[in-house]
Amino acid sequence: MRIVNRTVLILSLVSLFADIASEMLYPIVPVYLKEIGFSIILIGVLEGFAEFTAGISKGYFGKLSDEKGVRLPFIKWGYLLSAISKPMMAVFIQPLGIFFARTTDRLGKGLRTAARDALLSHQATKETKATVFGFHRSLDTIGAAIGPIITLIFLHYFPKQYASIFFLAFIPGIIAVLFLFLLKEKKQSVATLGKGNFFSFLKYWNIASPQFKRIVCGMILFALINSSDIFLLLLTKEITGSDSITIVAYVFYNLVFASVSYPMGIIADKYGIKKTFIFGLLLFVIVYGGFAFNPSIATIFILFFIYGLYAAATEGVAKAWITNSAHHNNTATAIGFFTTCQSVSALFASTIAGIIWSQWGSQFVFLISAIVALIIVVYFLLMKE
Repeated sequence: MRIVNRTVLILSLVSLFADIASEMLYPIVPVYLKEIGFSIILIGVLEGFAEFTAGISKGYFGKLSDEKGVRLPFIKWGYLLSAISKPMMAVFIQPLGIFFARTTDRLGKGLRTAARDALLSHQATKETKATVFGFHRSLDTIGAAIGPIITLIFLHYFPKQYASIFFLAFIPGIIAVLFLFLLKEKKQSVATLGKGNFFSFLKYWNIASPQFKRIVCGMILFALINSSDIFLLLLTKEITGSDSITIVAYVFYNLVFASVSYPMGIIADKYGIKKTFIFGLLLFVIVYGGFAFNPSIATIFILFFIYGLYAAATEGVAKAWITNSAHHNNTATAIGFFTTCQSVSALFASTIAGIIWSQWGSQFVFLISAIVALIIVVYFLLMKE
């Protein structure tokens, strides 16, 4: 049986084009929002609210996908909402309109994530799952590298034409949706959990395996100290004083991440998911420990290279580990449970990091994260399989 089958390939291409659309906007959204009158505080509130919407909805829609026994409707509507939200950001420039557009984008992410990952999971065996998720992550991240490059080229020829980029980003976004119409699915057996309210996915904890609980506890603790990559970029900008170097470093990281994710998935399937994940955490410790001591520009690029290896060794691998320990009929619920807890924890992590940075400086942010990550490495080493 082919490990990367037709469904895996199409879903990976969908993620590639969707990420091109999203990452085209990543470098210019803060600048654009400031230009139309948003304060720094309002931008923070907007992004926090949008990310919270995505995080809190993943569990609900994951459980609903298991209840219905289908994945594609959730995936199609999720990517469609994200695609149409791009031009909405340029059309509705009042604060409420911007909030509506940004929330629509993140709601789309919440709608599709668990269903998509469950569909990917069911395309693999336990022995090939890290490879499948690694391949998907690889193409997804190639999109994350291509998007900012397109924006940089566009702004070179059309300076400050920020609104036009939102309309341009709609094109790869809608291409992603069109690819989904090449897929078909058979209805799955329905979830063993009964129907419930918006937060009923939390009941999965009561029936989850001990292995699932141990893995999730360690990963959520890690999420609580793994703040947004924006802090790495902020410190890079402070040290280099250059927007261009900062963006190039971010693109470089994504290129490393993209090129190594698939091989790292193969390594995880061959030598062990747990070992690969722990290796990734040790790389995180090196990166955050390195950033704590004002690295030189050359060292920054070395650290971003290692950071790409860390991401490749943990992101797809984590999903493989989670789904391998989940019940087959509740795969989307399990993924939704984990990703909701992870997203909410990440929001707290970034908030806490911002407070520590403003009160005691960036060094404490990175040192604390590195030390706690090292403790989590010990936790996973001692964890029973």
